[in-house]
Amino acid sequence: MSVAICSLKWDAAQHGPQAIRYDSDGYHLVRFPYGAEAESYDPWRMHDPAKGGTAPAQFPHDRSGLIWPSHDGWGVLSALVFWQPDSRPTEYRFRFVRDPLGLTTGYDSTATTDSAPTRGSQFRSYVWQMFVHPDTPVGLKVTARGVGDVRLATPLTHAQFKLAIHTGVMTP
Repeated sequence: MSVAICSLKWDAAQHGPQAIRYDSDGYHLVRFPYGAEAESYDPWRMHDPAKGGTAPAQFPHDRSGLIWPSHDGWGVLSALVFWQPDSRPTEYRFRFVRDPLGLTTGYDSTATTDSAPTRGSQFRSYVWQMFVHPDTPVGLKVTARGVGDVRLATPLTHAQFKLAIHTGVMTP
């Protein structure tokens, strides 16, 4: 069975801070720089700045948060998110979203997870599996919430987003 992989990395120390901007769904689409200098791996060009628009996007444009699957197949999505220490959040939420910008098939969230804070920085990893298709991009969305479900702009310090597509899915 063949596997097509896209692995993205963003780090505040290397790429500068990422402004937390909440979309109408109450989540921030995590953005990733383009190119190998970001220690990313993308031989299938799934994180292509030309996809999804009329002109190539530049990091941190909204489209820099998208992975466009190169193949139909069984996708294993994984993410790693580090949050800066902040005493205000009472929960951290995360979700994978099909077409988070509504460019093709329409917004479809899946695998929403929430967790309570621990002392110090917040470190979270996530995994979800689903069928993926080349015409439907996927994204990683996060939010930090305070008392009364208030959205907080708690800074991220590190994020990774990965998609492994198993292309040889058997059918009976």
